[in-house]
Amino acid sequence: MKQQMYSISDLDISIFQDIESNYSSSHVNQINDLSKILVNIFYNIHKNLGPGLLESIYEKAICFELKKLKILFEYQKGINVIYEGEDLDIGFRVDIIVDNKIIIEVKSVEAIAPVHFKQLQSYLKCTNMKLGLLVNFNTDLIKEGIRRVVNRL
Repeated sequence: MKQQMYSISDLDISIFQDIESNYSSSHVNQINDLSKILVNIFYNIHKNLGPGLLESIYEKAICFELKKLKILFEYQKGINVIYEGEDLDIGFRVDIIVDNKIIIEVKSVEAIAPVHFKQLQSYLKCTNMKLGLLVNFNTDLIKEGIRRVVNRL
């Protein structure tokens, strides 16, 4: 079953008072504005569900919120790895890609390990995306569990 796609152009960002309404001003501003929306989503999910659940539950909750806001996303997207111009016919799955701009890597672990950052950096490099959000829902305060990982932003 194909995942329905939602476009950021349909987004009603007036519900987020701290975000400027001119979302389409530039690519970097789009990414930063979108990341602010995502942080609000993470906060609301953490507030409502709490820490310690399975990663898949948080992933589905994020997708639910993105769908409500009509934001383009892909869930568990398979990415083939290209090496020296050759498709290796093998790859990895990204938890969530938002508006073809941001990769979300969801964790529910005791602590984020250095390998989690490296993994997300490799995902960004392979997809040529600029920003990844590594979010660990297994924290008392969600702000302690969110890390930005950039690729030449």
